Amino acid sequence: MEEEIRGERIRRVLLEVVAEMAQRYPTLQQITVLEEASQRLKLTGLENEQALLTYWFDLFRSGHLSWGYNLSNPNPPFCHLTEQGRKTLENLSRDPANPDGYLSHLSKISDINRITDSYVREAMKTYNSNCIKATAVLVGIALETILLELRDVLLEKMKSLSKVPPKELSDWRIKCVINALNKELEKYKAKMPPKLAEGLDALWPAFVYQIRTTRNDAGHPKSIEPVATESVHAGLLIFPELFMFVTNLKSWVVSNYS
Repeated sequence: MEEEIRGERIRRVLLEVVAEMAQRYPTLQQITVLEEASQRLKLTGLENEQALLTYWFDLFRSGHLSWGYNLSNPNPPFCHLTEQGRKTLENLSRDPANPDGYLSHLSKISDINRITDSYVREAMKTYNSNCIKATAVLVGIALETILLELRDVLLEKMKSLSKVPPKELSDWRIKCVINALNKELEKYKAKMPPKLAEGLDALWPAFVYQIRTTRNDAGHPKSIEPVATESVHAGLLIFPELFMFVTNLKSWVVSNYS
């Protein structure tokens, strides 16, 4: 029985082929892209070939590609990248499927502590080895390390101001720490820059919940496949945004918390 190739891998390879060919040639041709993608994926069997075709046409349905090259060649097999397609390819290097690009993007945001860095790097390895449950746990722990770092910065600032911190900030349970952080920072939201205050309302709870829920599902399974690949992929994609937000919160605490 032929091995079924994961859809996520098919889509990634297709995008990589399109990106490379769009740089080399003035126009794309369907058979050229499909043959190259098929070779890289080492496709065998009708099921896998049809999967490749499905993901290829999905790029048209989603607006990444459009048929035709110019008015003299408006039909298949000629096709071209849309504006949406170009934007997607610009961000392709940041996808967790490309560990070097992902880690490079993360390092450009801010200096990352060694503990967080070690968990993120291992998450890249497990994700690209299709160890999805392990990745969910690793990303969840990486999140906890940056939140605990924020907690430590806040505790240090409160100590310097002779403030008595709530005991929940030092609780061993991360959920209690997160709730205490949120409660304390909410008091100062009116003094924060608008973007930071808005993030505390929207980005912080949504992103933290998504990553922690996926991690908890993997750590406390109720089924053979407790987490979906899409959920883990989403967690990896939003982690850099959350890292940037927490970094900005730390800077605000150091400079403006009083």
